[in-house]
Amino acid sequence: MKKMRNTALAAALGAAAIAPVAGHAQTATPSTYVNAPLSAPVAPSRQHGHCGIFETCSSTKIGLGNGDFMIRLSAVGVLPEDRDSKVWANGATLTGTRVKTTDQVMPELTFEYFVTDNISLDLIATSTRHEVQANGGALSALTGASKTDVGSAWVLPPTVTVAWHFRPHKRLNPYVGVGGTFMWFHNMNASGALGLTKLNSGFTGGPSINAGVDYQLVGNWFFNFDVKQMFVRMHAWAENGGETLKVRAHDSLDPTVVSAGIAYRF
Repeated sequence: MKKMRNTALAAALGAAAIAPVAGHAQTATPSTYVNAPLSAPVAPSRQHGHCGIFETCSSTKIGLGNGDFMIRLSAVGVLPEDRDSKVWANGATLTGTRVKTTDQVMPELTFEYFVTDNISLDLIATSTRHEVQANGGALSALTGASKTDVGSAWVLPPTVTVAWHFRPHKRLNPYVGVGGTFMWFHNMNASGALGLTKLNSGFTGGPSINAGVDYQLVGNWFFNFDVKQMFVRMHAWAENGGETLKVRAHDSLDPTVVSAGIAYRF
């Protein structure tokens, strides 16, 4: 009997010793699993779409600023003012006679580079053809006509402008500028009136001022409107075949140049 009690007590003590170890093993195993670091889900890579030439994308720079270069194609109207005309025939002043130059519309190409966010340099290139008349005064009394057709000429007026832009990196960006105009007259043809068959003009130039605005339409495309006032004086002369009659004219052309066109930024 005593032996049986000893055996039962030993079995009970052995079970009590084993139970904490088993309980610890059961709780430790799930704890280790729960506290393990979890990997973040990996998003699939996306291909960046191509931004078309007529699209505004997240990568498109808004407005104009330092380092931008633009080429602009415009329709330009050249409107000579013809101020302060003076005409001489063989040295004698033709009192009251004035020179009149016709208006003209032609395409114009402009190159512009932004030196800073606010300052740009631009160069315009175009060539326009104008008819020239001598009107009124002593010439009308001599010819009996109110207008005398003198001839025609093409003019090439490259103009360099330094402009200040008020709102860099904005879609709407107005500006003002100052510059210089140089004028070459070429392909000059006399009308033959009064026997004058030769028509020539000297190289001339003068200052200019302008104001305008750029507006970003889409992507790198911009609309431009610009008005320039040039201050240029023309010196021209016409002769007959025998050079017995020479007519000279000084005319303050002072053309107003109005343009509107589309530009692309590179």
